Order: sequence, then structure tokens, then C-alpha cells
Amino acid sequence: MATEVIPTRFLRVSDITRNRRTGKPGLLPVTASTWWAWCKSGKAPAPIKLSAGVTVWREADVLAFAESLAGGAQ
Repeated sequence: MATEVIPTRFLRVSDITRNRRTGKPGLLPVTASTWWAWCKSGKAPAPIKLSAGVTVWREADVLAFAESLAGGAQ
């Protein structure tokens, strides 16, 4: 019996947040400073450090967080 492996996709802060200078939208309509503040306070998913200069989040965790924000806005 074969086991299906579902790959985990990782997102960087630039994928999650919008960039005012370039106009690039992110998954969430917040700036990087807001995202980091949410992570520090425990509101957003905890980051994963891959190395000294690389911090990521699991895509599934970020999408679930975005859904929870959308659900609370109604």
C-alpha cells in the first residue's frame, strides 16, 4: 500500500505581508511590522527558523490563521 506524501510548503514574511513600496500584495493585508507583532504576541502562528537568516511559516498554518481572521470579521 502506497502512502501519499503531501509536501509542506513554507512561506516567508514577504509572501505573507504586503509591501507598500513595491505594491506587492501578500496573503494578508498587513505590513511586515504588524505580522511580526502578531507573532510576538502569539496571535499569529509561530515562526520556524531554518537558519540564522531564514524564517518561515507553514502555509497551512498561515491559511488557517487567515480563515480565523475572516471568520472573526463577520
